[in-house]
Amino acid sequence: MRDKTQTNSAGPGDGLIRAGVIVFFLGAVATLVTVAPLLLGAEPFPTYMFGLSMLMAVGFLIAGAGVLRSVSAGRRQARGEARPEA
Repeated sequence: MRDKTQTNSAGPGDGLIRAGVIVFFLGAVATLVTVAPLLLGAEPFPTYMFGLSMLMAVGFLIAGAGVLRSVSAGRRQARGEARPEA
């Protein structure tokens, strides 16, 4: 029996994973920009800039939620295929 899912189709949670990766990398760039003046001996950025570094954690959580949603959908699909038809 052939799998009915196309290779290009976006599954449940894929959008969350992509958004999480983007937010994570924005947080990584913000972290590098915030830490660079401290390492170079320049004037440090204001405190709110350190808050932008938390985007890494937020992106990680968003991507994790997408992975959990994808796993949950896969398990539901597997349970549906395992049940015999009456």
